[in-house]
Amino acid sequence: MSITTFHPPSRTLMGPGPSDVSPRVLEALARPTIGHLDPRFIDLMDELKHLIQYAFKTGNALTMPVSAPGSAGMECCFVNLVEPGDKVIVCQNGVFGGRMKENVVRAGGTVIAVDDEWGTAVDANKLEAALKANPDAGIVAFVQAETSTGVLSDARALTALARQFGCLTIVDTVTALGGVPVRVDEWGIDAVYSGSQKCLSCVPGLSPVSFSAAAQEKITSRKQPVQSWFLDLNLVMGYWGQGVKRAYHHTAPVNALYSLHEALLILREEGIENAWQRHQYHHQALRVGFAAMGLDFLVSENEQLPQLNAVVIPAGADDAAVRSRLLQEYQLEIGAGLGVLAGKVWRIGLMGHGCNQKNVLYCLGAMDAVLGYMGAEINQGAGVKAAMDYYAASG
Repeated sequence: MSITTFHPPSRTLMGPGPSDVSPRVLEALARPTIGHLDPRFIDLMDELKHLIQYAFKTGNALTMPVSAPGSAGMECCFVNLVEPGDKVIVCQNGVFGGRMKENVVRAGGTVIAVDDEWGTAVDANKLEAALKANPDAGIVAFVQAETSTGVLSDARALTALARQFGCLTIVDTVTALGGVPVRVDEWGIDAVYSGSQKCLSCVPGLSPVSFSAAAQEKITSRKQPVQSWFLDLNLVMGYWGQGVKRAYHHTAPVNALYSLHEALLILREEGIENAWQRHQYHHQALRVGFAAMGLDFLVSENEQLPQLNAVVIPAGADDAAVRSRLLQEYQLEIGAGLGVLAGKVWRIGLMGHGCNQKNVLYCLGAMDAVLGYMGAEINQGAGVKAAMDYYAASG
């Protein structure tokens, strides 16, 4: 085997993540590496904390990026907050709620499942019934933006219910953060995790997390040690705490943290409320275009995520063949369905830097060409025009 320098192709990333990365973020990655205890890097860590607090809309002192992807952010929340014997209510309406269940079991907790059909939001009435039936439950966990289905659940209402029954909350905002409102303090979320590679448009591999004072109290008063040494917040905060003096815990991914700092700076420069509006605006153009083509969305409009669109595969279209042609001929990546939705939907992302008019029109045009050529049942030529009409009318 002859191995040479790897040069990746230039793609337009419109799958469920990673998303297109801003040239500013890529440039930040190439800056000189310094030590993870260097005084200048400590300054960057403090700034990163403030930028993550801005994105989460929180003042939580225990806010930082986990040096690993969103799945590790999820595990960080569960291994720190769930002790053996704890009863945890987990709401599942897609793949990632199922991963929450796995984390509870591995931490020695007992799962109380609240299940909803994939493609629908978490039902607050079902959660309330579970809370009434399990007064000894201590934690409620749910996914705000379910990446496997494109569904947005009402985090404010679900968190309020949990608080009413004296439960802490763990909320997955991996796809939500930066694309739809996430208001940690206003909604009273206790533990929240996200990922760098979705609406933040950073490179994969980092997971912003934040914990309330109540969550911190539970962590520090644990009867048993956290089962993961690397993710034990009692240790990690010695490194991510306030002040210049930091206790060595692990070698932080220095250059990756440069890139997250730049991505969050871009978000703050735009204004997070403006970012939420931008995602909704371009989502509507994509929705109008697909509707004109005769394609349906899996999720009802009032529960639809703007940044992750689950489009039902039309009759006459071969799922894998369409995605392959888009990738090979148009350098366009879209996502396949997961779990029970495999082969039934495409997951099309409009995230962060890639959420723009150019990508909307490019995606519609490329899909129109491929689906039309393959004989799928669509209204060929209608999608791009409908989206352009939308932009003309709303611009």
